[in-house]
Amino acid sequence: MTIGVLTSGGDAPGMNGAIRAVVRAGLSQGWRVIGIERGFAGLLNEDFREMSSRSVSEIIQRGGTILYTARSEELMTLGGQAKAAAVCREHGLDALVVIGGDGSFKGACALADLGIPVIGIPGTIDLDIACTDYTIGFDTAANTAMEAIDRIRETSSSHERCSIVEVMGRSAGYIALYCGVATGAEDILMPESFDGDEEAIIHSVMNGRKSGKKHHLIINAEGVGHSEALAKKIEAATGIESRATILGYLQRGGSPSVRDRIMATRMGVKAVELIAAGSLNRVVAFKNDDIVDFEIHEALAMKKNISDSWLSMLPMLKR
Repeated sequence: MTIGVLTSGGDAPGMNGAIRAVVRAGLSQGWRVIGIERGFAGLLNEDFREMSSRSVSEIIQRGGTILYTARSEELMTLGGQAKAAAVCREHGLDALVVIGGDGSFKGACALADLGIPVIGIPGTIDLDIACTDYTIGFDTAANTAMEAIDRIRETSSSHERCSIVEVMGRSAGYIALYCGVATGAEDILMPESFDGDEEAIIHSVMNGRKSGKKHHLIINAEGVGHSEALAKKIEAATGIESRATILGYLQRGGSPSVRDRIMATRMGVKAVELIAAGSLNRVVAFKNDDIVDFEIHEALAMKKNISDSWLSMLPMLKR
């Protein structure tokens, strides 16, 4: 048995832990494990290397991915998918483990349709994969953002400013939601709930100042964006000094948290267990405090929204 493992799309803290678990669990089965560098682009270019137990030593604490990652437009074409499937067959890959987000899973799904057995492991800071309650990298990214926001809030308070902090997450607002609640933000703007009413935000800032608040913190999701323009609009309307900070890629980096190391390890081992059991074309997931799995087409068809219990809680915290 020979399996391949790759990381694809945006990097996420904990990916190395998942690689380590796949390699060591695979080797414990007596299999060959091939590391594929630079994601699907590396698969197409045959950037392969044999993995040993020692090749994944002392990586669980490291951020990023030792296999590197890249996006591949070629794999989105029928010709690229056929070429990737042919490469897998040429190298005798009995299964391919793909660690990444929804875009990576679409590539894995295309290969599954061409007869290449795949297993998906959710690795993305965005927490936007519907079939799972958790994705590798989210906890570390949210904690990194939270620590930065705490520092920004201190200087915002000293200068009696309104601070808008934009966090990552693409079209999902989970990092904004968690960081907004954890830092006591006055407003949280998420693509799932923000209706574009900037006047309501301005009134919120003004009402806060009237009630005696000396500063105002707004957490803005990447999917809402326009933080700089919003800061200028708030300052022009209220006279309150307003500043926007876009945290950017620092949220992807850093040593993974305990939760991300443990979840990556559990999910990586589960991927190997599925292959050993002949249960292929699956996505590993976390549900109800357990590691489970879903058929890959079913997983990709699922939709995810922030629950009403979260949204109903937020207005109470502003009182």
